[in-house]
Amino acid sequence: MTDFSKALIVLPTYNEADNIERMLETLQGINDKINLLVVDDNSPDGTAAIVKKAQAEKNYKNVFLIERSGKLGLGTAYLLGFKWALERDYEYIMTMDSDFSHPPEDVPLMIEKANECELVIGSRYVDGIRIINWPFRRLLLSFFASRYCRVISGIPFNDPTSGFNCFTRKALTTLRFDKIFTKGYAFQVELKYKVWALGLKACEHPIIFYERRDGQSKMTSGVILESVITVFKLRIKKMLGTLNG
Repeated sequence: MTDFSKALIVLPTYNEADNIERMLETLQGINDKINLLVVDDNSPDGTAAIVKKAQAEKNYKNVFLIERSGKLGLGTAYLLGFKWALERDYEYIMTMDSDFSHPPEDVPLMIEKANECELVIGSRYVDGIRIINWPFRRLLLSFFASRYCRVISGIPFNDPTSGFNCFTRKALTTLRFDKIFTKGYAFQVELKYKVWALGLKACEHPIIFYERRDGQSKMTSGVILESVITVFKLRIKKMLGTLNG
């Protein structure tokens, strides 16, 4: 039986005041044993203050906050969260957006599945396209970028750019954080590629991805293209034997 108190969700935030309190409440309502770590990049809209207020007023014992000095990049926020988790007793570490684009109800299912796989990917492209309310151009760009990553790198995942993932402690301790070279959304591709290339078992969990309801999206075509370029770098590093060294 899965011990959900050993699970940590890392929630990077920048200007998520419209979403963060509701996200904390939702995740607490789904399973109040799962731990939540908000890594806030000095959001001008007061996201961190909202988290502190929720901690105090609702007595959340399993909600933690790290405040950073500025907008330092998604990848570095996750790495900080991973290091924080590994310094403690967590066995399952999740990456997740705070804007409800990733369905919170799938969190326990993905943690359960991590008992079988070292990496569980919340996939938008299993059994078709599972995305709600995206503009057609953005949908096509994302879909074909994922297919491109798969063809060029040989990675067997339908959704290598997904930001909704569950890593086991074993998966993260196998990676060398000091050799991770991406900082933005391409970080998601790099981690998946390295986990797969190192021979760890990974699997996909089908999700429905929703366009954010509140706040402003940070996703752009440039972000997706960054992921595409990263695939070449990873493939070359694998060929040279320097992928994790």
